[in-house]
Amino acid sequence: MTAQHMNSDDFSFQIMVPTRFLFGAGQLGHLHEQPLPGKKALLVISNGKSARASGALARTEAQLRQAGADVVLFDNIQPNPRKETCEEAGALARAEDCDFIVGLGGGSVLDASKAIAALAANGGDLWDYMAAGTGKGLPFARKPLPLVAITTTAGTGSEADGAAVITKLETHEKQGLVHPDLFPVLSIIDPELMLGVPPSYTAFQGFDALFHSMEGYLSAKANLLSETIEERAIRTIATSLPRACRNGSDLEARTRMAYANTLSGLSMVASSCTAEHAIEHALSAYHENLPHGAGLILISLAYYRTILAKGACNDRLIRMARWLGRNDAATPEELPAALADLQAACGVDSLRMSDYGISPDEFDAMAENALTVMGKLFRFERVPLTHADIVAILQASWR
Repeated sequence: MTAQHMNSDDFSFQIMVPTRFLFGAGQLGHLHEQPLPGKKALLVISNGKSARASGALARTEAQLRQAGADVVLFDNIQPNPRKETCEEAGALARAEDCDFIVGLGGGSVLDASKAIAALAANGGDLWDYMAAGTGKGLPFARKPLPLVAITTTAGTGSEADGAAVITKLETHEKQGLVHPDLFPVLSIIDPELMLGVPPSYTAFQGFDALFHSMEGYLSAKANLLSETIEERAIRTIATSLPRACRNGSDLEARTRMAYANTLSGLSMVASSCTAEHAIEHALSAYHENLPHGAGLILISLAYYRTILAKGACNDRLIRMARWLGRNDAATPEELPAALADLQAACGVDSLRMSDYGISPDEFDAMAENALTVMGKLFRFERVPLTHADIVAILQASWR
C-alpha cells in the first residue's frame, strides 16, 4: 500500500485491557493462588444444572474458600439475562456485604455478573445506566465491584471486554452496558470446563465468536491490531469448531476454540461488531428462547450477501473466504459459500426462524428496534444499512 493510498485510521488503534488472564487446561485449579480483589464473593451461575453437574461450582467454591474468601451463591441467570434478575442479584450482593463478584458460566452469566457488579455498588434501576432505548444514560456514581470471570463456554468473549448485554423484556430492549470498569480483574479460561457443552450449543457459541471477528474485520473501526487478532481467530474457528462439534471431548479442539473466543473478545475491544449483531439482538429481544448464536447463524448468509451486494469491502470478503478454508477464493461470492459450508460441517445449516416462533409480521418492528436500541453498531458499517435493508435481510433469512 503506497502512502498516498493509505488511510491512517487503518493503522491507528487504542486499546485498554486491564484483565489478568489465566489460560489453559486445569487453570481453575490455580484460582486459589491468585490475589483476590475482596474477601466475600457473590458467586453467580445460571439457572441451569451444568455448573453443579460438571463439578465446576463445587471446585470454584473450594478454590475461593482456600483463598480465604467467603461465598454467597446466586443461581438464577437466564440464557438471555434479564434486567430484573441482575437487579435482584445486585441487591443481594449489597445485603450480604459482598465486596467482589465471581461469574462462573457462559457469556450470559459473565454479562450478568458485570451488570450485577455495577448495581451492587450503585443501586438503582439498571436502565438508569443504559445509554440507548428507554435508558437514562447516567454515569456510575461509584466504581463497580471487581469481577472475576470464569468462562465455561467458547462464545461471547465476555471474559475479555468491558460490556454486558442485558434484556428488558417489557420493551423488547436487548442492549449493551459498556464501561471500562466492567472489565474483569481476573479471567480464567479453562477448556476442561467446556468439555460437556452439547454439539448444538458448541456450534451456536462458536459462531458467535466467529462473527465477533468477522464483523470486527469488516467494521469501519478495523485497524492494524484488530485485523491481526481477527485473522487468527477466524482461521482457528474454521478448523477447530467442526472438530469440537463432532467430538466434545477433543481437548485440543476445545482449547483452540477457547483461544479463538478470547481473541474475538479482544477484537471487540480493538474494533467493533457491526449491524449483524444489532439485528440479532432485536430477534432475541422479541424471542428470548432464541440462543444468541443461533440467531446470528439464521441471519448470517443474508447479511453477508447484503454487504457483498453493496460492494464496499469485497477484498475483505475474499480474504475471509480464504481464512475459512477456500484457499483459492478469488471472488467475494465465495464468502457466503464458505460460511454455508462451515455451518453444514457443524450441523447447524437447517435452523429455521419458525422453530423459535419468529413470524415475518414482526420484521418491521424488529428493524426499527435494531436501529433504535443498538443503532451505534450501524455506524461501523462501511456502507449504510437502511430500515428496508434490515427487513430484506430478515425476509431472506426466514423459513
